Amino acid sequence: MNLNYPLILGSKSPRRKEILERAGFHFITEAKDTEESFPTDMPHNEVAAFLAEKKAKAFSNNDAYYDKIILTADTTVLINNELLEKPANQEEAFEMLSKLSGNVHQVVSGFSILFNDEIQKYSDETLVYFRAVEEDVIWDYIKTHKPFDKAGAYGIQEGLGLTHIEKLEGSYFTVMGLPIHKVYQALYKFSAFHKK
Repeated sequence: MNLNYPLILGSKSPRRKEILERAGFHFITEAKDTEESFPTDMPHNEVAAFLAEKKAKAFSNNDAYYDKIILTADTTVLINNELLEKPANQEEAFEMLSKLSGNVHQVVSGFSILFNDEIQKYSDETLVYFRAVEEDVIWDYIKTHKPFDKAGAYGIQEGLGLTHIEKLEGSYFTVMGLPIHKVYQALYKFSAFHKK
C-alpha cells in the first residue's frame, strides 16, 4: 500500500520489519532508546499499548518528523495475569518457558501511530496453546536460539514456537510482534485509497 507520507518503523525488531515488508509497505527503520517502565498498578493487558505509545512519544515535538508517519510497537506475554518480560539470563528463560509448558497464555501486541504530534494507540490479543515441553528440550532451545530479546522467552517463528504451539485463538502476527491486520487498517487513512 502506497502512503501519502513517509513511514518510519520505530523499532529494532527484525520480525516487525519483516511483517511490514511482507505486507507491502515502504518504510525506513529508526528506533530510539526508550525506558520500558510502566505504572505498577496498570492492568497487564494494557502495558503493550502503553509502551508502544511511550516509544512514539520519543519522536514527538521534533520538526524532523513533521509530515511523517511513525509506527512503534511492543509485545507482552501474560500467563495467569503474570507479566513475562524479556528474560535477563538462561535461568529466567527456563523459568518462563516452564510456566508456559502445557498451558494457555496471552500475547498482547500494542502499537502506536504518531503523525504531526497526534498519537493513536491500538492493541490486539491472541491466546496461545502450548503443549508440554521436556526440560532438556527447553534448555536446548535456550542455548540454541538465545531468546533474550523476546517477551516470554520464545519466538513463534522458531524452535519451540514452531514445534510446541498447538493452536492460536487470534492472529499469528500479533504473537510475532505486530498485528498487521490492525496496522493496515490504521494506516489506510494515510493512503491514496482512502476517500476523505
